[in-house]
Amino acid sequence: MPRRRLVVPLALFLGATAACSAGDATPPSAGPSAVRGCPSGAEVLSSAEGLRRALATAGPGDAFALAPGHYDGNFDVTRSGTGASPIRLCGTRDSVLDGGGTDHGYTLHLDGASHWELRGFAVTGGQKGVVLDGSSGNVLSGLRVTGVGDEAVHLRSGSSDNLLERSFIADTGLREPAYGEGIYVGSAEGNWCDVSACEPDRSDGNRLVGNTVTRTSAEAVDVKEGTTGGTLAGNRLTGPGADSAVDLKGNGWTVRGNRVVTGHGDAVQVHVVLDGWGRDNRIVGNEMTAPRYAVSLVGAARDHGNVVGCAQVAGAAGGENSNVRCR
Repeated sequence: MPRRRLVVPLALFLGATAACSAGDATPPSAGPSAVRGCPSGAEVLSSAEGLRRALATAGPGDAFALAPGHYDGNFDVTRSGTGASPIRLCGTRDSVLDGGGTDHGYTLHLDGASHWELRGFAVTGGQKGVVLDGSSGNVLSGLRVTGVGDEAVHLRSGSSDNLLERSFIADTGLREPAYGEGIYVGSAEGNWCDVSACEPDRSDGNRLVGNTVTRTSAEAVDVKEGTTGGTLAGNRLTGPGADSAVDLKGNGWTVRGNRVVTGHGDAVQVHVVLDGWGRDNRIVGNEMTAPRYAVSLVGAARDHGNVVGCAQVAGAAGGENSNVRCR
């Protein structure tokens, strides 16, 4: 909704302890130091101060493991790895980045930071959970993002070719329910002058795969005008406090193999809110339960090359497949 304000599982390794620095790493006497699910030899961090230092100095090929515990505050990432040598930050669900109150702040903010692998840890609190601005080629895998003021994960300001996979997202909109999307891609046209120099926010080619999104106060997934060529596949999306679970306004998106259940309106809506957008999307092979339509092409979206597959209604919520002829 417009606003005026953005697989392969990792193997398990056990390795020798990382070198200690200023009390931020596990002491050598503690035995094997690698955090479950993190690469052997990763520097093990155990404090918010140590994490901030690591983020401020990280370079291509570096790897950091978050020991179980709470890391309080907002964490900014401005450094980049490379495609061949990404920077890795990993942990477990007991490694929790906690942004505190839900009225302000981004708990984890990648700002112009590309080629990171963020795996396995939890994020909670803050006005927004995980935000990517101008950050591309990142992997966000197995995260748990819950209890945030507005949206949980936002890819914006030209953040392209990112992968968000196998993550759990819930309990959004604690500050303002209307802005409680689970996953948000791009920016509404009214915000382009703030985030993309008045041009479309081309957060293109992002892949949202195998995630679970539930208990959102707005759409589970909101894809904005200006975005192109993304993939929404194999996700489990449960009914939000909005008129659709998925709101799609971009071009050339593929929506395939998702399980969508909502008690409000439609499972998926496609809109044309700006000329040239909301076209050539493919919504096929999904299982959807909704009281109205599995897929609704709203207004001009019916004539913009969007393809709706047949037999996408599951369950007995009383809805129909689509308001257009399926293929």
